[in-house]
Amino acid sequence: MGPAKIDQFFARLAARNPEPKSELDYVNPFTLLVAVVLSAQATDVGVNKATRSLFAAVDTPAAMVALGEEGLKHYIRTIGLFNTKAKNVVELSRRLVAQHGGQVPTDREALQALPGVGRKTANVVLNVAFGQPTIAVDTHIFRVANRTGLAPGKTPEAVEQALERITPDQWKRHAHHWLILHGRYICKAKRPDCPICPVADLCEYPDKAAG
Repeated sequence: MGPAKIDQFFARLAARNPEPKSELDYVNPFTLLVAVVLSAQATDVGVNKATRSLFAAVDTPAAMVALGEEGLKHYIRTIGLFNTKAKNVVELSRRLVAQHGGQVPTDREALQALPGVGRKTANVVLNVAFGQPTIAVDTHIFRVANRTGLAPGKTPEAVEQALERITPDQWKRHAHHWLILHGRYICKAKRPDCPICPVADLCEYPDKAAG
């Protein structure tokens, strides 16, 4: 896909949703970090159900440490892998208090040093909480980038690097959300909804008619 098509691709997604938002509920950078860690191999809807009462009671690293693993499990037991996630969330909270004055760091390296925080999670937090033009590649974005020909790559990191390279600067701030929402609701895994797709004529997917 050439530069003109790429620019038009993002322009159309932007026109439909000028200010896209994360579908994870949060109240501050810390609760966003927790929500993203909990969302691994889980749905945003499922995470939001679990965190609604959790974040009403706990919204700082110190409060999370005080709650402890067993207390946290009570809130998140409906989420997959909740035992491991509870351990990671309490430990990352402990480190935020000890090493960062209870604040969520604003650089990727420091974020990725926290338990349960990989590159994708760090990128989401940097983008959503701090407005940095990072592009977190999840399964939706990986699929959209490859299927459409926008930024093909064999691994999530390869797709991230390709998107960083080809996305015009004016679109980078929200590129992550436009692509994830497009993949979640239109360019779906099993049956892409090509007839209602705003970028169908730009897309290089060969089987659009089947959609």
